[in-house]
Amino acid sequence: MVKHIILWQLKDELQGEEKEAVMAGIKEGLEGLKGQIPGLIDIKVQKEKLASSNADVMLDSTFEDEASLKGYSTHEKHVAVANSKVRPYTKNRVCIDFEV
Repeated sequence: MVKHIILWQLKDELQGEEKEAVMAGIKEGLEGLKGQIPGLIDIKVQKEKLASSNADVMLDSTFEDEASLKGYSTHEKHVAVANSKVRPYTKNRVCIDFEV
């Protein structure tokens, strides 16, 4: 199996209710991909965090193998969520992928 973990920082201009709505949209969009993409075993988005955090949102996803992760990255449903719910609102992205 392969883990795919991403941390995002949202754009500085997002504050209050707007920021909460964006994070909820990211969570709903990405978690909605479960069962939609071949090889995607599990996908969770964490938006609740401690004040000591320097990231706003975390994606924790698990794939059958590296080929499944590559397929996910270009799958039309993932691309649609990324382009509408994630990329327009994020200023920084850090990713780590590893085998488990």
